[in-house]
Amino acid sequence: MSQLPSLLGVFGHPDDESLVAGGVLAQHAESGVPTAVVTATWAPGTHRAAELADAVRILGAGVPRMLGYADHRVPESSTGLRLCDAPLERVVEDVVRQIREFRPEIVVTHDAYGGLTGHPDHRLIHRAVVLAATAAGLEYLYPDAGAPWRPSALHLATHPHSALADLGPLLARVDKSVLSVPDESVGLVADVRPWLDTKWAAICAHRSQVERERPLPGLLARLPADVRERIIGREYFTRIDLRPAPARPGEQPR
Repeated sequence: MSQLPSLLGVFGHPDDESLVAGGVLAQHAESGVPTAVVTATWAPGTHRAAELADAVRILGAGVPRMLGYADHRVPESSTGLRLCDAPLERVVEDVVRQIREFRPEIVVTHDAYGGLTGHPDHRLIHRAVVLAATAAGLEYLYPDAGAPWRPSALHLATHPHSALADLGPLLARVDKSVLSVPDESVGLVADVRPWLDTKWAAICAHRSQVERERPLPGLLARLPADVRERIIGREYFTRIDLRPAPARPGEQPR
């Protein structure tokens, strides 16, 4: 079996990594390839940073890389700027620095909707990562952020319409948006059931979210195990290739 590619996840908040990509993170880490998580909001020393550290350790992805912005809805989560108030250029440079330092083959982040619920922090991180994934490979952009490195692909965590039979009504019950994409927009479907116990343990490490009823970890914790497995046992991604295929001999660039 060919070796899996190194993987860097870049997400808006603690728990995003476990909910939308915990299975593939655990799979890649278990295979022995470098795997890491960047989280844009909450500061080191806060309770959610401690939960994040536990979750990332469970997934096998080392220690969290935290950008230290404040959560859109929780300004006291950091003494720095709220992520939604930060200049996009600044956030892009932060992500470029992480990509160049870690040098992943694959970068995973939120889709353009910002996931099912359309959180504004998720949408901003999506834009920043899409820009940074290309900028990181260009030597004259952000020259102080490290040596150039371009990942081979960007994977955008998403949900197809057909995957909402259980999850859609669950979110609608607590008045959360349900923003899914046509099935044909999904390029990768990962069956992560072999890593389901690890993924669920990582989700449960976000204790403050499990204890509450409205956040998704809390909603999932109150479901029967078989329903929960149907919801979190597969992960869905749209793939964007970042390295052009080499031209065939004699072929002109287009």
